[in-house]
Amino acid sequence: MSMVSEFKEFALKGNVMDLAVGVIIGGAFATITTSLVEDVIMPIVAFIVGGEINFRNMFLILGDAPEGVARTNDALKAAGIPVLAYGSFITVLINFLILAFIIFMMVKMVNRLRRADEVEEAIEEAIEEPSEEVQLLREISAKLGNINK
Repeated sequence: MSMVSEFKEFALKGNVMDLAVGVIIGGAFATITTSLVEDVIMPIVAFIVGGEINFRNMFLILGDAPEGVARTNDALKAAGIPVLAYGSFITVLINFLILAFIIFMMVKMVNRLRRADEVEEAIEEAIEEPSEEVQLLREISAKLGNINK
């Protein structure tokens, strides 16, 4: 088997394709989650608190910042000044918590559907084919019915 055909067999397996689709959807979902946090949740928090909260500009400067460099996280990092950007970490943490909660709810829903399918299959199996004991009792009953006639 040539290397090209081995690679083709590997790449076209269902698991690899499922993984590729999952990674692409996961990337898009991460973008949606980031937008949810930055564009929806944080403005609501800012409104409730009564002022603008921009976590991106919550940081500590760990070095000397030269004159003329704007006091923003992006400008300080671009100038090579060490910055402890705890606000960005808080934003990423919120994104993670939302994403983890959504995934938890999805897994919970899938598990519930699987359990329902398993119960339904068990019921169908029980209805379709009687147990061995029931079959034996039916045979005995049929034989006794023939004897009594």
